[in-house]
Amino acid sequence: MKKNNLYTSLSPDPGDTPIIAEHISKSYNKGTAPALSNVSLTVKKGELFGLIGPDGAGKTTLFRILTTLLLADSGQARISGYDVVKDFKQIRSTVGYMPGKFSLYQDLTVQENLTFFAALFGTEVATQYELIRDIYDQIEPFKNRRAGKLSGGMKQKLALCCALIHKPSVLFLDEPTTGVDVVSRREFWEMLQKLKRQGITILVSTPYMEEAVLCDRIALIQNGQLLNIDTPSQITGTFPAALYAVKAASIYTLLKDLRSWNQVESCYAFGEWLHVTLRQHTGDARALIREYAAAKAHQQVTVQLIAPTIEDSFIRLATTNPLQHGTPNQP
Repeated sequence: MKKNNLYTSLSPDPGDTPIIAEHISKSYNKGTAPALSNVSLTVKKGELFGLIGPDGAGKTTLFRILTTLLLADSGQARISGYDVVKDFKQIRSTVGYMPGKFSLYQDLTVQENLTFFAALFGTEVATQYELIRDIYDQIEPFKNRRAGKLSGGMKQKLALCCALIHKPSVLFLDEPTTGVDVVSRREFWEMLQKLKRQGITILVSTPYMEEAVLCDRIALIQNGQLLNIDTPSQITGTFPAALYAVKAASIYTLLKDLRSWNQVESCYAFGEWLHVTLRQHTGDARALIREYAAAKAHQQVTVQLIAPTIEDSFIRLATTNPLQHGTPNQP
């Protein structure tokens, strides 16, 4: 990383904005696409901020840079006012980090893992129960079980307890619900809401678009670039076109036919439906789609006007990528 003193340009107060990243770029191999390209974002104190994108989008690389485990090629970042390069020791003692892969000692019991991590930070487990009590109560019946023998949901709860054992003010959670059952995922997000109410700033990444609505603000990321930063409602509310859900007896044939129609702007599969936007037109769009499908001999055609989801917004931004060379909106 280039040595510079550009941190003086970071205008937000680190007390109100504990996570500040500006123009972060990272490449692993010359001649290949960068893992991160000119990424800038800020997270406010007490905010639950989501980094949303598929596998390979650059989420883990950004997390490793912000938690001082990896040096960026260029750019700058501060965590709670600390320089991620010069002040890495202070950052590591004041933040909690839960990596995507379960990284606790699988041969140690639940209680032994908690005791070990408490000792690393020079604290007593019992003194931290106020912060982690609700989470610990769920795993206490298994406190003598080896961590490697826990279910996926219990592993995540143990990892979260260990990340919170030293009362961090900032918490980094890299894809904490990947591979976890639906019930455990819901319980985990409920725990995050409780931690937020205790004043902890949380940056969480996930490939699950439906989890985005549980965050205060989100950043959509693809191929190492931020597509947009805003509240979930604002991102879906500014979807620029009417969106229609369409299906028929032969969904794959319908997909090909709609994509070849010059009235269609976009068409992609979404579960058992196709999500479709049209180019400029007049009249009843639903009737227009039904008439075209009937002309192509499709049977059992259904057309509905629907509200766009975060995933719809992500797909549109990823295909048009209007911010590829710009800076995403940061309200």
